[in-house]
Amino acid sequence: MKSSSIYSLQRTMIIYLLLIGFASLLVGVEFLAETQGAKLKEELLSSFEQYSKKKISADTLFQPIDRLRSKAILMIVVVLFVMIIVLMMFIKNITEPLQHMIETAQKISKGDLSQTIEIKSNDELTKLGNVINEMSSNLQEIILLSKNLCQSGDDFFTQTSSILSKSIIGPCEIESLNIQLNNFNSEFKMMGNVVDYFNFYSLEKKS
Repeated sequence: MKSSSIYSLQRTMIIYLLLIGFASLLVGVEFLAETQGAKLKEELLSSFEQYSKKKISADTLFQPIDRLRSKAILMIVVVLFVMIIVLMMFIKNITEPLQHMIETAQKISKGDLSQTIEIKSNDELTKLGNVINEMSSNLQEIILLSKNLCQSGDDFFTQTSSILSKSIIGPCEIESLNIQLNNFNSEFKMMGNVVDYFNFYSLEKKS
């Protein structure tokens, strides 16, 4: 993971918010420019004057206001369109990968260590997915080591019981037993080293 991409997810969120803010700002500026402009006031005054002289109808009188309302509706539609686009980008780039990681982590917690997380991006979500994959790989190694240790212990006790059941124990049996014991001891030490590598949660005793 490159250091330049550490805060890429944060930048993505900022970009999404800036897109919505920029679209809203443009709409607000356009609406203010339309309502505060002298052209609209002059047009309304002229329309009222002509209406008072009965030169135009009521529908014609309210045409500037209707046009302003139509523009306001169009601006709202533009903002909503931008928000929908940003929402779709958010779902695709953030929500869906998070949901994938949650579902995979749940399967791993239930014992399916064959699951892996694959996220095609270059941000914190990929880093988190890689960490979960490493945790799953470590669990597989610990479980495999535990299974080998159990199997070695079972073989050792079986062979020991078989040798001890004999009335006469020869040098070959003793040598075989020593080899098995040394292998068993080596696997125990390996398991102990793995266990010592981890830090376990513990509650401090109250005085």
